[in-house]
Amino acid sequence: MSFQAYLDTIEDKTGLTPRELVTLAQARGYGDPATKAGTITDWLKGDYGLGRGHGMALVHVIKNGPKIDDKHVGSGGTHSDASDELWLDGQATNPNKA
Repeated sequence: MSFQAYLDTIEDKTGLTPRELVTLAQARGYGDPATKAGTITDWLKGDYGLGRGHGMALVHVIKNGPKIDDKHVGSGGTHSDASDELWLDGQATNPNKA
């Protein structure tokens, strides 16, 4: 599953775009790099029913922004992403989605 696919699934499960969840996390003070991943994943599990894998995908975005390592970009593998910039504004408006 690509990183973007994790975010798309999170949107399907929660009804919120990744950007909306990042905003909610920041409002809770979770945007600070010192915030432990477990604190964020516990919140996401408790409020939205997200498991660890999906929660950790959001932790990355909350703490580091939408930029990802280009290791898998265009690789064609299971974890291949179309871009090194994740789309946070919802699947319907993603210009990288076929």
